[in-house]
Amino acid sequence: MVYWQSWFLLLGTVASFNPFESQLPDGLSPYGLLPTSSLGPFLHSNGNNQDQHSSLEEHPPWKDISPSGGPPDTGVTRHYNFTITRDTTAPDGYQKSGILINGQFPGPLIEANWGDMISVTVNNMITTDTAEGLTLHWHGLTQAKTPWEDGVPGITQCPIAPGGSFTYTFQADQYGTSWYHSHYSAQYTDGAYGPMIIHGPVQPEASYDYDLGPVIISDYSHLSYFEVLESIFSIPPVFPNVDNNLINGRGAYNCNSSSTTTCSHGSSLSRFNFSSGKTHRLRLMNTGSNANQKFTIDNHTMTVIANDFVPVHPYTTDVVTLGVGQRTDVIVTAAGNPTDSYWMRASIDMTCLNATASIPTVKAAIYYEHADTATWPTTTTTTTWESNNCANDPLNLTVPYYPQTPPSTPATTQTIEITLAQNTTGHTLFYINNSTFRSDYNTPLLLLDKSGNFSDPDPDLNVYNFGSNSSVRLIIYNLFSMQHPLHLHGHNYWVLAQGRGTWDGVVTNPMNPQRRDTQIIQPGTEDSPAYVVLEWQANNPGVWPLHCHMSWHVSVGLLLNVVERPDDIERLAIPESMAQTCRDWTAFSNRGFVDEIDSGV
Repeated sequence: MVYWQSWFLLLGTVASFNPFESQLPDGLSPYGLLPTSSLGPFLHSNGNNQDQHSSLEEHPPWKDISPSGGPPDTGVTRHYNFTITRDTTAPDGYQKSGILINGQFPGPLIEANWGDMISVTVNNMITTDTAEGLTLHWHGLTQAKTPWEDGVPGITQCPIAPGGSFTYTFQADQYGTSWYHSHYSAQYTDGAYGPMIIHGPVQPEASYDYDLGPVIISDYSHLSYFEVLESIFSIPPVFPNVDNNLINGRGAYNCNSSSTTTCSHGSSLSRFNFSSGKTHRLRLMNTGSNANQKFTIDNHTMTVIANDFVPVHPYTTDVVTLGVGQRTDVIVTAAGNPTDSYWMRASIDMTCLNATASIPTVKAAIYYEHADTATWPTTTTTTTWESNNCANDPLNLTVPYYPQTPPSTPATTQTIEITLAQNTTGHTLFYINNSTFRSDYNTPLLLLDKSGNFSDPDPDLNVYNFGSNSSVRLIIYNLFSMQHPLHLHGHNYWVLAQGRGTWDGVVTNPMNPQRRDTQIIQPGTEDSPAYVVLEWQANNPGVWPLHCHMSWHVSVGLLLNVVERPDDIERLAIPESMAQTCRDWTAFSNRGFVDEIDSGV
């Protein structure tokens, strides 16, 4: 019997292969539909995307591999084919132009075993009206040995031209929960993203009965990303209102508050099944553009088992904080009665939002096995939470399950300051050590470095070349009054310390500091800056962006590029397809004006 199963398996009925590729009876999202399906602990080794979830009798492909080491070589490639288009979407009932992947929003689930190869052919069919370039980034995967597959325009590749195709091939070198998204301008905020689940080892204290898959949380605007950018780049800048909040691509909007006739009250909310007495894994991810999220479940506590791609010693909480780009895996015990139903809630932390929000909280329904699914839950929240100055959970609480100790003295240390200022044209931009970032779509930095051209890079590229140093420590000070979820490509970094003022050199949990790929640095001021101290092993040759994952912040320049092991970059065997993509992009851009209104990423 196939382990992967729908809720009906509890009643003796086996589901078909993949509910996340259903007929989408409730809009364009395949997630958050009843009956809820449970993912198996790993996939079959055949890689044919048919009936692929394992049975309990099989052994996982990593059974003889240390969970804290490098990925196994499974010999399996998982194939996906994405066609990306623009169309009218209405995830909360309000119609707007959105981006769909294979006709759905959010996009299809990418699923693999730890160590599998993943091949994704991306067909850019955004060819009418806006005719946009496109790339896809695989958030949190380190792209060891394949840095050209990281999917960042002007840094690792040229954009995929409208009407063009490109196939990404890379290893699932981490395991856990993540997502993929466009890295072309702020394009993903129009819908160009989807969940990614890499099955891998589960620490003994983190076992569970059912894996309910992705819980995709995102703040949402009724404006297109280009309209938002036009507003942000006005003089003075204006940060538009956040119109809604979504769970799994669904929310409810009050159409009476809208002057448009293209609004319907018929949109629904996401729904999940729980089984009383059982434990359920929820894979939370913040795929939004601008907001810290607070996630709660009425009358339930949660056990955190992983942050980003890093398993942690389990701890219990009533609320999970998620900055943009962050993920947290939780286990929830269904302690209610079989006829109960409850609300789960994702709430924008308004203290940390430099805008207003029409509907800051989105709900999704949880139905126990004998609950009345024809009515919505009536529970009220019993959880109160504080903004805590927009911070993640304390570092001494989030301890990696598999320990790694950073060197007592890093090979190189760099201090940087994040500030906001006007440039000579009066536009407001973010600066890192007085330099702001802007991408050159036609000349990717990685390809430039591959040719041995490391000297005198364009100042707009904000390059930090750390040479062959074995480890890098960044001491980052934020002098701006908003938080920044800082995401580093190519690595999980150690988070050594965080706070306000000047770092005193003390490391939290020096033998096993928190590791993840995205960490919030708190708001600060010039007189009292916030700080976070990050460190990583510089063992992955490539060009790796470090940037704020709030779309509007990176759009106005909050990014630096780490050049790592330049001698090894020159020896990379970068495939010809990368050069061909650049030739295709150049041909497209030569035919018409490419309006790169923002930083480009």
